[in-house]
Amino acid sequence: MADQARGVFAISVAAELVSMEIQNLRVYERRGLVEPTRSAGGTRLYSEQDIERLHRVRDLLAEGLNLAGIRRVLELEDEVARLRARLRRRG
Repeated sequence: MADQARGVFAISVAAELVSMEIQNLRVYERRGLVEPTRSAGGTRLYSEQDIERLHRVRDLLAEGLNLAGIRRVLELEDEVARLRARLRRRG
């Protein structure tokens, strides 16, 4: 799981992997939809998890959600994942 969270893709590669424009990725970062890591020089580095999240953003956009709605959906999905993980640890 740690490897999936490690930033390895430059923004141009990430944009190509998710079929989006670079400027869209920057907007999604500003809106809190994705949080790429930064290199020591400040370059955005996207992880496999970030790429999966951007695919989800793309899918939600295609369903007609706006960025505020997408942010809320992602927050709720993250909360569900945290709760499920907590339940697994208890069981």
